[in-house]
Amino acid sequence: MGAQEDVALVRRGYDAFIAGDMDTLRELFTEDAVWHTGGTGGLSGDKKGVGEILAYFGELFSRSQGTLKLTLEDVAAGDRYTIGVQSNHAERDGKSLDQRAVIVFTISGGMVTEVLEMAEDTAQLSEFWS
Repeated sequence: MGAQEDVALVRRGYDAFIAGDMDTLRELFTEDAVWHTGGTGGLSGDKKGVGEILAYFGELFSRSQGTLKLTLEDVAAGDRYTIGVQSNHAERDGKSLDQRAVIVFTISGGMVTEVLEMAEDTAQLSEFWS
């Protein structure tokens, strides 16, 4: 696959995430994909396998009581990675979170194999989700 196909795959994933379409998301990841989330909070760390990744997504919606809203700002593809830039808003326990994040996707054979999630303020993100 080329850069255009990788961008289309990432955009499809964002559309599915925003819609809460876990079945489509499951199709986009390899069974052994890994999602790396920085920080020290309760949701930080590596999610290994598509099952753990989807459980992580579910936990984001659960902990925010469905208030998590993600806006895709841009997607760019290079030789090795496809990058998504997003804005996030969520509310939890009387607190709100408004941040941008960069998500780095590694794609092979038309599927996501690895993801690195990098938040604008990792400390604030960790505190919010803990």
